[in-house]
Amino acid sequence: MKRPKGENSLPSTLQQSGNREAWHPLVHRVVRTIRSRSLLQRGQHIVVGVSGGPDSVALLSILHRLRSPWKLTLTAVHCNYGLRAAESEGDQHFVEALCRDFGVTLHVRRVEWHPRRHTVSVQSVARDLRYQVMQEIAERCAADRIAVGHTANDQAETVVLWMLRGAGLTGLAGMPAFRNDNIVRPLYETTRQNVLIYLRQTGLPFREDSSNAKSLYLRNRIRSEVIPILTHVVPSSVDALCKLADICREDDRYLNQQVDALCSSVVCREPGFGWSIGLDVLLKLPQAVQRRCIRHLFRRQHDRLWSPSLRTVDRIIRLALEKVSGSRLDVKGGQVIIDDQRLRFVARQTPTRARGRQIPVRHQKFLSVPGELIWPETGQRLQVQQQSGHQGSAPLGNDRILVDSDRVSQPLMVRNWMPGDRFYPTGMGGHSKKLQDFFSDLKIPIATRSRIPLVVAPEGILWVVGYRQDGRWVPTAATERCLVFRIDHPTQMEGTE
Repeated sequence: MKRPKGENSLPSTLQQSGNREAWHPLVHRVVRTIRSRSLLQRGQHIVVGVSGGPDSVALLSILHRLRSPWKLTLTAVHCNYGLRAAESEGDQHFVEALCRDFGVTLHVRRVEWHPRRHTVSVQSVARDLRYQVMQEIAERCAADRIAVGHTANDQAETVVLWMLRGAGLTGLAGMPAFRNDNIVRPLYETTRQNVLIYLRQTGLPFREDSSNAKSLYLRNRIRSEVIPILTHVVPSSVDALCKLADICREDDRYLNQQVDALCSSVVCREPGFGWSIGLDVLLKLPQAVQRRCIRHLFRRQHDRLWSPSLRTVDRIIRLALEKVSGSRLDVKGGQVIIDDQRLRFVARQTPTRARGRQIPVRHQKFLSVPGELIWPETGQRLQVQQQSGHQGSAPLGNDRILVDSDRVSQPLMVRNWMPGDRFYPTGMGGHSKKLQDFFSDLKIPIATRSRIPLVVAPEGILWVVGYRQDGRWVPTAATERCLVFRIDHPTQMEGTE
């Protein structure tokens, strides 16, 4: 019996293409990765980063093969930093010709570059600028995913790099296959050697980046010196390092969930973006949990995934151990202060601006499960409970939703919207939408938007309260446990249907 497919599930390649046997084995391998890790869905718009190197050329080629059967829309992005003069220009011309051959729309961005102004490596700055450009173009094109060409070898190099830096589980977890809600790595389980075999057998040309051969960069030395030695000693070392990353990521995720739950019950949110925790509560925790607790609190500040270094975390813990009232430590974004038997973080009040206008200071509150809170902007009472199954007696609507609790983690937070927020509204066929555009479509006044609460999990937005649920977390027939969210006495808000 064939299993029925949902509206957004990927079609069977065999059913959609009678030419499956002609596909290269690497295409089938990538399809398995995409399916097993839920990286793409049918009908999505994919932005593909293309440098011209072997990995990105193989990625674009494979997605091009899948474009018709999976009804994908492809947009390529190439960044020209101009660092290698004629070689950089040659890369751009090559990518332009490649995309013409594939019939793929290409955006070329010449990135303004001032290497001497940066204290970090050129590779790190180039990577950050590249992601920034791809995110901007993805938003402009309303794309659903950004696909990059990192392979299993890149993952192995990342693990070794962090290992040499003395990293913990978070660093050893390496690169996830799916991150930041829209960045995917379809070649995640594919080795660089398999990529080169694919390109040779399919006759696809590619460019070589001369900077990759320079021993100036530590990653290059790991790639050219360390990994070959490890592979000589243990031929399966790349696979082993990737397996280590997957294990560390699952362990790290579980520990973070436990710390999230702990923080939601013992941490107090303070005005602005501040927080505080009792010294006795913090110091009674095992040192490993102390560190995770502090890192968690900083990561959740402004909803940015930033963590202080281990050195900074240990300095904060030493400050707590001394228990000297009034002592303080300057850290990124503010100060840590010992005050009234509590460790407090006081954020610098730097207003966020978007397109020249100031964004109001946001409210953000933790929501325990089960639990409730009063949303200060409207006085509404928001409640959440857990139940078995996904059937409920009360009807669903703008004031009540169900979420598959096994697909989201905690802590849950309720906050105002912020520029760049994006979610996947139910009824849109699995496509994402910027919250700002969603509000505009419903003709919700700008002054009202900042008052609307959002229920947010670490995985993303769950509910634009009173308006629309995120379709990714809607219960299915296989759902065993649900979170039931309810807003009591909802006020009449513009744009509700």
